[in-house]
Amino acid sequence: TPATIVDETSMCGRYTLYANLNRILTDFVAEFRPEYQYAPRYNIAPTTAVLAVRQVDDKRELVPLSWGLIPSWAKDEKIAYSTINARAETVDRKPAFRSAFKKRRCLIVADGWYEWQAPGPKTKQPYRMHYADDRPFGLAGLWESWNHDGKTIESCTIIVTDAAPHLTGVHDRSPCIVQPQEYARWLDQDFQGADAVRAMLHAPGDELVPYAVSSAVGNVRNHGPDLVEPIVKP
Repeated sequence: TPATIVDETSMCGRYTLYANLNRILTDFVAEFRPEYQYAPRYNIAPTTAVLAVRQVDDKRELVPLSWGLIPSWAKDEKIAYSTINARAETVDRKPAFRSAFKKRRCLIVADGWYEWQAPGPKTKQPYRMHYADDRPFGLAGLWESWNHDGKTIESCTIIVTDAAPHLTGVHDRSPCIVQPQEYARWLDQDFQGADAVRAMLHAPGDELVPYAVSSAVGNVRNHGPDLVEPIVKP
């Protein structure tokens, strides 16, 4: 299926979330509806359901969204394959993202992401980026609701920027991490100044640690905890 065909060199095309659910809800001060299900995931891929925090009135909710933003004006949902990421430099101007950037920002919950380094012409080494304590964090995201012929899909994208210097040896781009003290402002629908919002789109700091993992993560059919185990490079 298209969901299993992922360009490993994409700016942010795979990530993990296996943190304890109570830890997530506490850290993000969010509610999780009982009808939703949570399970640890070690190889999250585009077009699948991912967990995001968004503001609804005076509370935050943790909800599943389809990864790959479908603008409200899109004729069909296939556009999602090209909208898994939004570039921080142009996100406020691109037709697919500019409306959501103003009023529908969210936090994509993760505890690590994968990037592929190309050490040779035929080999690619995957790395996982994470905090040393594996704590969950919020990736800068946007969400949208698409309605067509009685079908509704709520979807999202992850905003990416230039990688921090210590990570560029693996990849030159990385997802933006919103700092906890900025969660409230990022999620505030009334906070719409483009320059001020863009100022929150940080590259991950030096505390993010990269380590090599098995090439098995390249196949989305693989999804066990062994994918996050560090390996010793030959």
